[in-house]
Amino acid sequence: MRLKKLYAEKIWGLETLPPPFTSVRDKRIGEIWFEPPEALPEILVKYIFANEKLSVQCHPSDVQTLAAGLGKQGKEECWLVVAADEGAQLAVGFTEDINAQTMRTAAIDGSIESFLAWHDVEVGDFFYIPANTVHAIGAGVTIVEIQQNSDITYRLYDYGRPRELHLDDGIRVASGKRFDPSTRRRVPPALTTTLVHGPHFRLDQVAGGLSDEQHAAYPGKVLIIPRAGEIEVAGESLEPGECALASRLDEVNFHANAVGLIAAVHPG
Repeated sequence: MRLKKLYAEKIWGLETLPPPFTSVRDKRIGEIWFEPPEALPEILVKYIFANEKLSVQCHPSDVQTLAAGLGKQGKEECWLVVAADEGAQLAVGFTEDINAQTMRTAAIDGSIESFLAWHDVEVGDFFYIPANTVHAIGAGVTIVEIQQNSDITYRLYDYGRPRELHLDDGIRVASGKRFDPSTRRRVPPALTTTLVHGPHFRLDQVAGGLSDEQHAAYPGKVLIIPRAGEIEVAGESLEPGECALASRLDEVNFHANAVGLIAAVHPG
């Protein structure tokens, strides 16, 4: 089942979207969301198109949202860079450990940017972003993001834009830890590999065809995100820029030279 695309206007978005996406006249599109299906509501897939820097932010964990009476609304996410201008950067974590008071003061005066660990990126860079990690997306980058399906975001700093900040909630859950290099890796476009293995979801990149290992790892419903070439789901042809739900991997067929992402709720 092909998922419906939802176009989100953002002040930092693009008027002209990169291929294979279609631009929307007179609108700055910052995100394209794929509406989570009722059969697999726990995971959200979206593309993010940044023409300007996005806010410095963080997300709570399931444990924290449950304790706050918000239900299970934690958010862990991951990013795969699919387009990047020269000099494009992503910020994940800090260059050194900082405490909550230093973080608050830096968020208020804007110096928090200088504390962040900014990473030069290019196509194929991958980051896993645990809950509580302070992060920001820089200008000139397009990413595909796979995340827990939660809309709780705490903005710590927004470059003077007239949008609400959430300093109290954000500082309460934010980690001041330095960047963990193990959460970043390079992903060649023709590599079949596991990108995320829990605790909330699993994500694999598959190039050229499905193996017995993938069939064993994904016994139930999966989301399929084509990245190159053509992939069929239950006989329906999908191309890059789309996303579909398959009730099982037996319904999925990778054509020659096709590359795609497979995501599912972690069985644990």
